[in-house]
Amino acid sequence: MKLDSTTVQLVLAIAEEGSISRAADKLNLAVAAASRRVTDLEAQLGTRLFKRQPHGVRVTEAGERLLAHVRQIDNLIGRLAGDAQVLGQGRDGRIIIGAPKAAIIQFLAADIARLRDAYPQIALKILEENSKIVQQLLRDKVIDVGIYEKTSGFLDLPKFDYRQDRLVLVYSRRHFGFDAATVGIDDILDLPIVSLGKGSAVLAAVQRAYRSRGRSFPNDFSASGFDTMLALVRHGLGVGLMPPEVLRSFHPEDALGSVELDGDWHRRAYVLSFVDGHAQEQVLRNVVGQLRGA
Repeated sequence: MKLDSTTVQLVLAIAEEGSISRAADKLNLAVAAASRRVTDLEAQLGTRLFKRQPHGVRVTEAGERLLAHVRQIDNLIGRLAGDAQVLGQGRDGRIIIGAPKAAIIQFLAADIARLRDAYPQIALKILEENSKIVQQLLRDKVIDVGIYEKTSGFLDLPKFDYRQDRLVLVYSRRHFGFDAATVGIDDILDLPIVSLGKGSAVLAAVQRAYRSRGRSFPNDFSASGFDTMLALVRHGLGVGLMPPEVLRSFHPEDALGSVELDGDWHRRAYVLSFVDGHAQEQVLRNVVGQLRGA
């Protein structure tokens, strides 16, 4: 089978855009040439990837399954290019690490700085993703090392303890008030809660809290990051949940308050997993050993 990098990028762009012409424009290809590439690939595969429609295309059922392989090929091409560049510069190798924003802000950034000092010849790349996506990237071997919240774990990989944190309730003093030093689950269930989105450890913790009381979390305010969460909290649209170190990293104004939470539902443990396959073995062991030792 002949499958070049341009065709790989084209197929993924068509799936994303829902249009051969828009995908062709995105890659600076003639529409006729792009269409011919798709037709040739489908002929080689013996199945249709896309169903042509009056206003674009949609991915077929078979295409959905095969696109997973195409994405892996695209990731491998990107990995090859990045690793070749690093090795060409005389470095020992490159390690890609994925982790959620909270872990990066609280722990990983400082650990990476120490790691760089200990092994200056190792090139490092950091990807910020939620715990679910980090595991998917590990599974697909897009990254070498993944850090994710323990209770969200679904991978059959060895897990090593990394760090722990907790969530606090963040609120606008102008819109909400809390008299006690701590608040329990029952004190916040009827409040509008701004959570992070699907796959995040924050959302998983809130959902567990609601389930413990036989309720379902409505998730009316879903934010893509803690900065967006704070913007909604500032205007009194809801209360937020985040680790105190993350809150401090935003230098919150006096109008924002925080209060501790009762129980242990808001306490999180991060674990570290890694996969062999792409990185040079000793380079990977050095990085994992340094991070575990931290």
